[in-house]
Amino acid sequence: MKYLTEKECRQALQQAQKLVVKAGTSTLTHKTGKFNLARMDRLVRELADQVNSGRQVVLVSSGAVGAGMSRLGIKKKPRTLPEKQAAAAVGQGLLMHMYEKLFNEYGLQVAQILLTRDDLADRRRYLNARHTLATLLRLGIVPIVNENDTVAVEEIQFGDNDTLSALVAGLIDADLLFLLTDTAGLFTADPEKDQDASLLSCVSEITPEIEAVAGGAGSTWATGGMGTKIQAARLATSFGIPVIIASGLEQGQISAALAGETVGTIFLPRDHRTHTRKRWLAFAPPVQGQIQVDAGAVRAICKEGKSLLPGGVTGVQGDFDQGAVVSIIDLEGNEIARGLTNYAAAAIKQIQGRKTKEIVEILGYKDYDEVVHRDNLIVLA
Repeated sequence: MKYLTEKECRQALQQAQKLVVKAGTSTLTHKTGKFNLARMDRLVRELADQVNSGRQVVLVSSGAVGAGMSRLGIKKKPRTLPEKQAAAAVGQGLLMHMYEKLFNEYGLQVAQILLTRDDLADRRRYLNARHTLATLLRLGIVPIVNENDTVAVEEIQFGDNDTLSALVAGLIDADLLFLLTDTAGLFTADPEKDQDASLLSCVSEITPEIEAVAGGAGSTWATGGMGTKIQAARLATSFGIPVIIASGLEQGQISAALAGETVGTIFLPRDHRTHTRKRWLAFAPPVQGQIQVDAGAVRAICKEGKSLLPGGVTGVQGDFDQGAVVSIIDLEGNEIARGLTNYAAAAIKQIQGRKTKEIVEILGYKDYDEVVHRDNLIVLA
């Protein structure tokens, strides 16, 4: 894939109209878990100024669990899921109340949006969320999004608000995803442990070397870390959306970035934007099986933008029906694409490695020439 240069990408941000900003727990709270009101007010004021300038802003906010723990007098992370969910239930109300007060001071209304992976995995609910967010933004309201930690088992365990912010960015066709954290961006090593660590101004491609520099969760109250931010950047840039990781502890970082200044670490997007259906296809629904393909099919799919034909199939794993979401893997087991299959697993096993014209002879029918059509396929490699 081709990428824009860092200079071109940063200059283009001056025309960005739709933003998703993710604020982490370490940005919003003190080490005690209580809200850092000075930082929250600075963030709200900066976002309100962007809305007043004509931009649309969605805020993905962590901090509910930490705030709930503080209110409940819990000093350490709860060990049981019900305790974590109780903290989230208490803290989410506190979080929204604080945002409502702060944004109201600048004449703006907020709306609470709580999501789980199931909301994005179901196509109808995905579209409903997309329409709701679009309507709120059109009305000048600031949506505040969080995972519904009181019911989402997986999310509360892994703290996936970074990934959620990338999915939300894709959901609303954002022009920029801004991830605020407690460091100045992505460094070559942990700056707290290595004095020679230097800030990476630009990442043009997320390689294994880039992933290797990420660590784990950074604070008692936070559940994410630089690793989840890099994965979020991978998702968003694959959608064609640039990502900036920058400090939420410093004032004016968002405004500076939107003025074209060099702020934090920018992850360059791919030079095209995927259709919203393909964004949903790639990262929302659960995969129901795998189709292994040969080198020729890998080249045709990844380099030539073609459909997957039965002749390129070398194996099938799983028991899935027609219309299932399947992972397409190469001979080494690497996922290269994902798509909606035109045939059930049993039928694909019968026609794998055969020519398209032989399908009707083998199956007794031929609904499609392709196993997966290119319009229902997204390349991930």
